Amino acid sequence: QVQLVESGGGMVQAGDSLRLSCAASGRTVSSLAMGWFRQAPGKEREFVATISRSADSSSYADSVRGRFTISRDNAKNTVYLRMNSLKAEDTAVYYCAAALGPGTPVGRDEYDYWGQGTQVTVSS
Repeated sequence: QVQLVESGGGMVQAGDSLRLSCAASGRTVSSLAMGWFRQAPGKEREFVATISRSADSSSYADSVRGRFTISRDNAKNTVYLRMNSLKAEDTAVYYCAAALGPGTPVGRDEYDYWGQGTQVTVSS
């Protein structure tokens, strides 16, 4: 079993930056592909970013590419999402997820474990 705990969310203004963290326990994160998803009110949960086990590959949603950066510190069992140039449309609950499979999965059903989420609110 893997437990994931997100932190770093908050309320910011458009153009600001935030860094989300996801601390994993129960299994070494180096054996897991990791991802971030988000869910805005009234919308489905959508893919944001993913990073491979060894951090040699990553993938981003078109809406965040160039503004968000996913990274991982396997020694700390932690994954990060750096979010720059935030927009009002980035407002959502952000979820960390872990996948037992290889590569950089982008589908929700490819992930095996989920955190409880952290709220990010961007005011325009």
